[in-house]
Amino acid sequence: MFAVVKTGGKQYKVAQGDVIQVEKLPGEAAAKVELSDVLMVCDNGKVTAGTPFVKGAKIAAEIVAQKRSAKLIVFKKKRRQNYRRKNNHRQDFTVLKITGISA
Repeated sequence: MFAVVKTGGKQYKVAQGDVIQVEKLPGEAAAKVELSDVLMVCDNGKVTAGTPFVKGAKIAAEIVAQKRSAKLIVFKKKRRQNYRRKNNHRQDFTVLKITGISA
């Protein structure tokens, strides 16, 4: 059994026991999270697609950790104008472990 869930503006294909990285969600480690924006559920070959979401379908997950990605360097330059700007960016993300899928 697997499902396609939407969170943080992105879509993820998940099954029970999967560990995924999603955009930052509020909560501490070991907290329970319920994702209700389920786009599709497949149960033993029986596919249920939502319009846009499947009614009553929920994904139960547990927060494993709150982390930050590796440093990304943002560098802007305009040639022959003596214009240079250097910035850094680190995106926050949440690591989720999928504990159950209910259709």
